[in-house]
Amino acid sequence: MDRRSLNRALLARQMLLRRHAMPAVEAVEHLVGMQSQAPNPPHIGLWSRLDGFGFDDLAAPMTDRRLLRIVLMRGTLHLVTARDALMLRPLTQPILDNHLRSPRGAALTGVPAAAAYARKILEERPRSDKELREILAEHRPDADPNDLVWAVRLSLPLAQVPPRGIWGASGLARHTTLEAWLEGVEVPEPSVDEMVLRYLKAFGPASVQDVQQWSGLTRLGEVVERNRSGLRVFRDEDGRTLYDLPDAPRPGPDVPAPVRFVPDFDNLLLSHADRTRIIGEEHRRRVFTVNGIVRATYLVDGFVHGMWKIEKARGAATLRISPFAPVPGPERDALAEEGARLLAAAHPNAKSRAVEFEPPSR
Repeated sequence: MDRRSLNRALLARQMLLRRHAMPAVEAVEHLVGMQSQAPNPPHIGLWSRLDGFGFDDLAAPMTDRRLLRIVLMRGTLHLVTARDALMLRPLTQPILDNHLRSPRGAALTGVPAAAAYARKILEERPRSDKELREILAEHRPDADPNDLVWAVRLSLPLAQVPPRGIWGASGLARHTTLEAWLEGVEVPEPSVDEMVLRYLKAFGPASVQDVQQWSGLTRLGEVVERNRSGLRVFRDEDGRTLYDLPDAPRPGPDVPAPVRFVPDFDNLLLSHADRTRIIGEEHRRRVFTVNGIVRATYLVDGFVHGMWKIEKARGAATLRISPFAPVPGPERDALAEEGARLLAAAHPNAKSRAVEFEPPSR
């Protein structure tokens, strides 16, 4: 499969070739979660993928606990369904255990006891990091409270509770244990095989290295190998072996791809070892910063063509588009129209809204 074929397959799986009429909870489950290091990106990501999605549509499923934010793949915060939080957290815990085995973790003593104490405190009611730090400082005056909170967050499955993560809401991030937040919800059997197959459904065709990049786990080759008889096998232009579900969509390379705004930290850009199917290597360093920020981008003909951001001042909302190269006339018009719709959806109460293009910068 050539690069454009892989691009169109990825866009089809990511619901970016057309907007889908699908409930937000169902979409989040299909995507195997959405990276949510910042509260707002999943709302924008769903707006670009779903027909009729409103920015307040996540409030109800987050409040009634069908969706929640929790650390999972790659050791990063994700918005996932309740079932996926319960199924994926045990599978991704080894990523966090590796951090605990770092020099910082090795210097700490009594982490299991501190985690057990913190579990009891957090199950009484959700707490902020500041509150937990003060409590642990009293419990363990011999240890650095910042290190203790760090170790507790790695040791325990913690759910971040609303209103954090709801569009327009503010306030400190507060956490309780996953078990307390989802008490009474049936716990699914953790299945690494199911996790890998669902990744392929949402991101394939993909190599073993791609699956490992997305998940943060290693030694997944044996998982792919035992499922190989039920998979289709391809090779990319560089000879890498790619695996896919037999009935997954693989549109042709010439299928039109509409312009789309992709939010910062979107898994579209983070879930392959070889990211050239969506972003050129010459642009990757500008989008992925040295301090771990993944900037918001937009797609033209299916590939990252530049970055964007929304600025608010004195009641006005401005979407600034920063192209990597000149934008052809029809695509420029389409971006302006799509950008105006995004501003209207995200900031309906703004006194004024404008879409502005910066000069191309290479």
